[in-house]
Amino acid sequence: MKNNEIYSEKIYEKGNVMASACPSRAILQHITSKWGVLILVILRQGTKRFSELRKEIDGMSERMLAQTLQYLEQDKMIHRQDFQTVPPHVEYSLTPFGQTAADKLYELVDWLETTLPEIEKEQNR
Repeated sequence: MKNNEIYSEKIYEKGNVMASACPSRAILQHITSKWGVLILVILRQGTKRFSELRKEIDGMSERMLAQTLQYLEQDKMIHRQDFQTVPPHVEYSLTPFGQTAADKLYELVDWLETTLPEIEKEQNR
């Protein structure tokens, strides 16, 4: 399969993230962005409201949180439940795809946190 084939014309058994036209590229970008990873890892704990996510992710702006949540919802990684109330009550949870991705990302985040002292030691050598 050539990298420049248009993916929207056919349904393939498997994506090819190395091909620029493959839709997997955008999804990969969304779930592996700094903010995407943090949101997915937090949602492993269970359903969260927007304000809870904002409080748990230090340094993330409201705008960036809203944008990242939109991307993850479009990619079917998270489910957005709007209760149509005033004031707004919206909850976010993982879809089955999001759960699988979050579990894999959690392993990476856990490894990083556990290994950080060794990495810093090597960096300072």
